[in-house]
Amino acid sequence: MASENRPESQDEKTALIEKDPEQDVHQECGTIAKQRESTLTLYHWTQSFNSQKVRLAIAEKGLLCEQYDVSLPLSEHNEPWFMHLNPTGEVPVLVHNEDIICDPTQIMDYLEQSFNDEGTPKLIPEEGSTYYLRVQHYRELLDSLQMDAYTHGCILHPEITMDSHIPAYAAACIRTQIGNTQSELKKLAEQNPELKDAYIAKQRRLKSKLFDHDNMKHLKKLLDELEGVMDQVETELQRRVEETPEEGSQSWLCGDFFSMADVSLAVTLHRLKFLGLSRRFWGDGNRVNLETYYERVVERPAFRRVLGHVNNILISAVLPVAFRVARKNAPVILGTTLLIGVLGGATYLAFLYMKKRLTVSF
Repeated sequence: MASENRPESQDEKTALIEKDPEQDVHQECGTIAKQRESTLTLYHWTQSFNSQKVRLAIAEKGLLCEQYDVSLPLSEHNEPWFMHLNPTGEVPVLVHNEDIICDPTQIMDYLEQSFNDEGTPKLIPEEGSTYYLRVQHYRELLDSLQMDAYTHGCILHPEITMDSHIPAYAAACIRTQIGNTQSELKKLAEQNPELKDAYIAKQRRLKSKLFDHDNMKHLKKLLDELEGVMDQVETELQRRVEETPEEGSQSWLCGDFFSMADVSLAVTLHRLKFLGLSRRFWGDGNRVNLETYYERVVERPAFRRVLGHVNNILISAVLPVAFRVARKNAPVILGTTLLIGVLGGATYLAFLYMKKRLTVSF
């Protein structure tokens, strides 16, 4: 980061979220005009599970939002400027005018309550309705899943996965990174007395988390519990199949509308696919409704913009970090690049010269 008070620069922003082209143009203009009266800013990391849920909700609602990528691999979430913003040092964080919200569920509720005019899609039904209770039930069920445990567990124990998109070297890297982070937090606590308690608390949480996530017995218990959750979701999706939808409409988890429960489910399934756990929970005749649901949800315009194809997950995580490292080390990298370019050019010219000589000789 360029300073402790704000992100590096303006070009750290991601593209502004736009509404789906299918939505009414006049409604879109009304939503944009309303948002110009205030600033909606999200601090996130592209591969953070909770960040992905919030970003998908923003995209589905068609909201304009300035988004800043806070790189976890570069420990930007541990920098003092961000710890002042959120003392837990976790993403995402939403800033709207004077409001700062750090809990992902609260962020999504806030978005729904704050942007509910006629031109903005509603992702939570009217309170007290049957649909409302259904959506809230599945939101709570899915949000209770310990996705960070699944993520770290699959990285540390790849033997429990099938067709994982995680590279083989990740296990060693994450252990090294966690060890380095603990030392870094201790150093930051000494350098920033006003944040000492926050850094020490985060260091303790990190140590406890690594112990739990590296415990195979604990991980298998969590995966068995996930089986039960997926069974409930499959049963609910079967109910949608048995209902008679209106002509031309599509059914989602809780009805013929896309809801916050679908946001949670879509991102959950995408993460399981990335981790190499999808074949355990759906496919090959197992939970066919869940399989069909995932195939449909990945085609939604908002989903494609926010999450994209599972094969691109590592690229979208690595490239921003690489560019940021390159910018911080621009003189060194530029010099090295020029040297490589000169040597490469000279080698190529020598090759052409020798090729010409050999041709003449023959």
